Amino acid sequence: MDISSMQRPGPVLPPQTAPTEAQNAAEKREIIQAVKAVNAAELFGSGSELTFVVDRVTQRPVIRLVDRVTKDIIRQIPAEYVLRMAEGVNPRA
Repeated sequence: MDISSMQRPGPVLPPQTAPTEAQNAAEKREIIQAVKAVNAAELFGSGSELTFVVDRVTQRPVIRLVDRVTKDIIRQIPAEYVLRMAEGVNPRA
């Protein structure tokens, strides 16, 4: 039985490469510009600002809505308890 006509080659995908430091720096600049634009537009009100940080222990990104005056955290994603649970999980490769 000849099955050569049934075997179609799939699409050829380029090899996955790790992002370079230049790409990482460019992405960080884009995020900073986007956050500045959101805060300038006062989408979360005039008394609040959006911040992006990296959790020191888990090295995971954290998004926070912060009071501009008191610097109190209004809301955080992921929540603090989730970050503390992630401490025991293997870090992302």
